Amino acid sequence: MKRQNRKSFREFLREEDGMGTVEVILIIVVLIGLVVLFKKEITAIVQALFGKITSQLDKM
Repeated sequence: MKRQNRKSFREFLREEDGMGTVEVILIIVVLIGLVVLFKKEITAIVQALFGKITSQLDKM
């Protein structure tokens, strides 16, 4: 029974079906972390862009 458990564990490690999902989750976690770290800078950039858009629309 012990030998069979080792074999199935090795097969589990070699299996690559879930790797795409894990990679996507890791990328999402990193992106969320970056957004949290640079929240103030991102907010300032977005507000500046909307300010420019608003001023350009007011000129029309």
